[in-house]
Amino acid sequence: MTLSIAFLGLGHMGGPMAANLVAAGHDVAGFDLSAAANDAARALGVPIAKAAVAAVAAADVVITMFPAGRHVIEAYTGRGAAPGLLAAARPGTLFIDSSTIAVDDARTAHDLAVAAGHRAMDAPVSGGVVGAEAGTLAFMAGGADDDFAVALPILQAMGKRIVHCGGSGLGQAAKVCNNMILGVSMIAVSEAFVLGEKLGLSHEALFDVASNASGQCWALTTNCPVPGPVPTSPANRDYTPGFAGALMAKDLGLAAEALAATGVHAELGSLASLIYRRFADGDGASADFSGIINDIRDRSQHSEQGAS
Repeated sequence: MTLSIAFLGLGHMGGPMAANLVAAGHDVAGFDLSAAANDAARALGVPIAKAAVAAVAAADVVITMFPAGRHVIEAYTGRGAAPGLLAAARPGTLFIDSSTIAVDDARTAHDLAVAAGHRAMDAPVSGGVVGAEAGTLAFMAGGADDDFAVALPILQAMGKRIVHCGGSGLGQAAKVCNNMILGVSMIAVSEAFVLGEKLGLSHEALFDVASNASGQCWALTTNCPVPGPVPTSPANRDYTPGFAGALMAKDLGLAAEALAATGVHAELGSLASLIYRRFADGDGASADFSGIINDIRDRSQHSEQGAS
């Protein structure tokens, strides 16, 4: 079934995602505030609208991919005298937000859409730029069953695994929990490699053991933080993301907010948020998040020099 889809937010993830919708035969109109992002998406075959509201006006489905919750809510409601997306859309339009934002913001956006006579789902993604380009993203969807049924074939054009996590906001909840696991595990894997280096253990030997033993995890076997064992990992490209350190810091910040709001005593999740915030505030913002291993090496060297 061919649908008219407005795709707003054509960055490193959104551009390839919109291109996959075009390839699937949908009538796509894209838009981004960045002229460079529009040009890049246009080069991928995505038609570009003159403005966001123009893209939305004729759409059956509106997909947003924005940096933060405030951007989603502001886009939905408008700013000053400028009309918002909800006012510009036809009644009953399905809004799918694939941004990674706070659970409360996702629920607020959902409620605003429903109050304006539309349908809405949160559907954040995992899989990075490589997954966006290959159409193999994982989607974590939150919303009503009938809305998910409409969204499913659209998401399948962009992803390989789509999980309906429950009601409004629960897609974002799943994303926050997943990325807290990922951040903690990458720090642990990186610390283990640095310890192995200090003990004289080769990267290959440690990888061969841990990847086939109880230390096996995605951070090790897919996004290995040292070059060599996994040729496709960002470590082999001087830590070109991938999934940038700034994005991991953002996601772990959302996790830390959720931990504080729910009263969960999660020491590792909270510490991982602090570690990645420090990494992103330094040189790690634009590096892949696996580049945290370099920060660990540097701090280990300073500790060694202090001890001597």
